[in-house]
Amino acid sequence: MRKTHYIGFRNFPYKPSFKPSTKPRPFTAYSFVPFSPLAMLDPTILTIGGIVLGIAIIERILERWGVIDLVDQFAKVMRFILPVTFYSALIYFFATFMF
Repeated sequence: MRKTHYIGFRNFPYKPSFKPSTKPRPFTAYSFVPFSPLAMLDPTILTIGGIVLGIAIIERILERWGVIDLVDQFAKVMRFILPVTFYSALIYFFATFMF
């Protein structure tokens, strides 16, 4: 059975502790923040990706319907929009989540 030792309120600040304090050993800690794929779940990144994906789906639907002229117009616009959107989202991602 364990014996409990009580210290009164007045004597508490003056009593030494029962356990000897141990000093922690010094060690060198290195910090590394890895890339997290979950950071891509940012609403801005998801919105940009959804818009681009929606335009690509609309282009495929128009191609199945046989509206080739409109599909060619979409392809010309997407040839410019896709690289600009990709690099803009990449710059936004690195500027927001890496710094």
